[in-house]
Amino acid sequence: MNEKSLSPVEVAAELGIAKNTVYELIKRGEISSYKIGRKIRVRYSEIERLRGEHTARNTAVADRKLPGKPEGACIICGQDTVLDILAGMLENHPNGTRTFRSHQGSYNGLYSLYRGEVDTASCHLWDGDSNSYNLSYIKRMIPGIPVMVIHLVQRMQGFYVPKGNPKNISTWNDLLRRDVRIVNREKSSGTRVLLDEHLRLMGTTGNSVHGYNSEENSHLAIVSAVARGDADTGLGNEKTALQASEVDFIPLQQESYDLVMLRDTAEKPVYSALIEIIQSNAFRHAVEGLGGYDTENTGTILS
Repeated sequence: MNEKSLSPVEVAAELGIAKNTVYELIKRGEISSYKIGRKIRVRYSEIERLRGEHTARNTAVADRKLPGKPEGACIICGQDTVLDILAGMLENHPNGTRTFRSHQGSYNGLYSLYRGEVDTASCHLWDGDSNSYNLSYIKRMIPGIPVMVIHLVQRMQGFYVPKGNPKNISTWNDLLRRDVRIVNREKSSGTRVLLDEHLRLMGTTGNSVHGYNSEENSHLAIVSAVARGDADTGLGNEKTALQASEVDFIPLQQESYDLVMLRDTAEKPVYSALIEIIQSNAFRHAVEGLGGYDTENTGTILS
């Protein structure tokens, strides 16, 4: 029997990482692949090996026991592709350092920052009562410790739906319909918090949403589930929808995606370099090249 193989996009969905990261790992030889014509394929047994390594690596990062982590290296916590760009630029900066990624959601990322397990944490946590992002959560989750909050990008959040939107899904209320099944993000992710906040303001809970407990760990995995027909809709950002030809995007609200670090940390040379990168035209242009992001206020210090 021929072994199942996957495309780079499907590999990214399986592992919960960015598609660009998959291509980079293939280029570096860390993912074994082969070609059929011009198409890159990866054997499923390779996915199983990588999944085990990926889980072990993230667990080590969360415990601050990453094997071989040099003194002074930087751990950037978050899942968005813009953090891949940021990490690469920091490694190449004259005052930069080697970086590691911890792919945790916004809520867990702030908690890890408070515990000193990561150096920076990205977040996009919406407060429905104040209709604002991040600052109220940061104050509650990192109490009594001065922090610096730097704006990265604005992103549009919305529904992923099959091409043509056959069930005419366009509002939060549509998620309460019994003929609509969703695929949800994992607990602690900013996208999950966004959904829960809207349900709370509507006077209901996830118990009223068909498929609420069906979870995936990335925007790409949500898009893939909708494209396969496993769900009628899922919530995520516009950038990821651009990667799936069989999925349409229904915009709902713009969100602020920010980076948080402790003030004491921000004063160190390597983190001054990190801030310099975020405020640079080079970083802004690199992010704009991805599409789906608003960089007008990138680099603004919010707190």
